Amino acid sequence: MQLGAIILSGGASSRMGVDKAAMDWLGRRAVDRVADLAFEVGASIVVTVGTTDYGLPVVVEETPLGGPVGGVLAGALALRDAGCDRALVLAVDAPSLTVLDLAPLLASGASCAAYEGLHLPLVVTLAALPSDARADWSMARLAERAGVARLAPSSDARARLRGANTPQEREILLADLAKREGAQDRGAG
Repeated sequence: MQLGAIILSGGASSRMGVDKAAMDWLGRRAVDRVADLAFEVGASIVVTVGTTDYGLPVVVEETPLGGPVGGVLAGALALRDAGCDRALVLAVDAPSLTVLDLAPLLASGASCAAYEGLHLPLVVTLAALPSDARADWSMARLAERAGVARLAPSSDARARLRGANTPQEREILLADLAKREGAQDRGAG
């Protein structure tokens, strides 16, 4: 199956107060970190869904700011057109995710997989998306109708999986990211 990735970047960022996709995360924009991770886990194409062009293929939802399901549906259509049959759906506000955080979802044999208590990240076979799905559905409804398998996340991954919706959450994740990247640099040297 050919994997594509959808980065949901069309939200209003109201709790953060600034565009979350363009925020700096240790010298790189959040959207770039998320896209690089998607490519690292095997995505052949990465699209952003929203109204802003971040230098990646951009898909504009039928109803901008209409909610995450509208973004998933618009992104899924673009991935189908690109020859993909499986999607990794990521939130732009989770730029500190790791390959190990996504590995269980990607390895799941289910048509749709997400972590318990979280809607994103999500891995879904595009054929499993309900043909009657609408942009105004909740992510829970979309996932349930797609046959979601709920996996238990590791306790240390939960904050990274949830992402940063507020400046306070961002500071916590930034500190963790700096610590992890610092440890990687020390190990490489």
